[in-house]
Amino acid sequence: MSAAIDNPVVGRPKLLGLDRMGLEGLLMDWGEPRFRAAQILQWLHTRQVTDFSLMSNISKSLRARLASDVDLSEPTVLRAQQAADGTRKWLLGLEDGNAIETVFIPEDDRGTLCISSQVGCSLACSFCATGAQGLNRNLQTHEIIAQVRIARQELGLDAISNVVFMGMGEPLLNLKQVLPAIRLLLDDFAYGLSSRRVTVSTAGVLPGLAQLGKESPVNLAISLHATQNAIRDELVPINRHYPLAELLDACRQYPLPPRRRITFEYVMLDGINDQDQHARELVRLLQGIPALVNLIPFNPFPQTKYRRSSPARIDAFREIILRAGLMTVTRKTRGEDIDAACGQLAGQVRAGRSSIPLRLTN
Repeated sequence: MSAAIDNPVVGRPKLLGLDRMGLEGLLMDWGEPRFRAAQILQWLHTRQVTDFSLMSNISKSLRARLASDVDLSEPTVLRAQQAADGTRKWLLGLEDGNAIETVFIPEDDRGTLCISSQVGCSLACSFCATGAQGLNRNLQTHEIIAQVRIARQELGLDAISNVVFMGMGEPLLNLKQVLPAIRLLLDDFAYGLSSRRVTVSTAGVLPGLAQLGKESPVNLAISLHATQNAIRDELVPINRHYPLAELLDACRQYPLPPRRRITFEYVMLDGINDQDQHARELVRLLQGIPALVNLIPFNPFPQTKYRRSSPARIDAFREIILRAGLMTVTRKTRGEDIDAACGQLAGQVRAGRSSIPLRLTN
């Protein structure tokens, strides 16, 4: 089974993908003081200024060096859509001819941007449109951050309060690029988001889970979706490598920041995983874990064999979990009319593969 493929960065450095440490290293190589990194980050990310001539607190010589020696390219917006409920989706074209999708979900108290970390996905979850395409490659850090930049350009600089790595791809199989992107999101001189407002979702890649826990204080979401290995093997095939007992043990050991919970995402599939016994099994599985259960009505896509559980069945399932004392919510389906709901993102993936990589790219 093959590991995820990186698209190597050649030529000039991709400036928008350098976190503070990376930018400091570049500047020191140029003989410039490290403190310039914070100034440049603020211009590029906080203010989204890419015209170096406007960076008034930076020397002319450094501005000229930046203009000649770095790359500021971004993906191209190929298509922008807006759903009846206000959800926005962008199809972003990459330099190699692939395309990814990014979704913005407006709510009364927040604006959540759902971003992608890979071109396609190798995990082949059977209820997910992205997984049906296979994997082309990992996104680079500048391509991950560009999704935030483009959405802010479209929506306004203050529109996005939360960022979730729940778009195309498995973030923990691309931590080499995802971690610098997270650092930019949290950096006060870049996007300045609280760690409580950034969430990484994983299907259960345990080596990456351990690394994320050591290196980043962001929220964690687990794509669980089943309470029995036989069912999860079908829904989330990586379960064959990291089965439920191992995954949940890793969650119990995960170094959660104070007063945080792990979100367990559970897509509701009619007659598959939505019976009362499954709810009771879920309660038992999550014992000893500070947990929030997020029930997700299934969102259909072409050629799927699954059906959404009925509202009554979802309510009955939720009631069992609530009575056991677990925090539980039912996610409201958003953007379904433009295929922007959970599990519907497709993009345009060239020459995808469907193997499950077992090695991390770090």
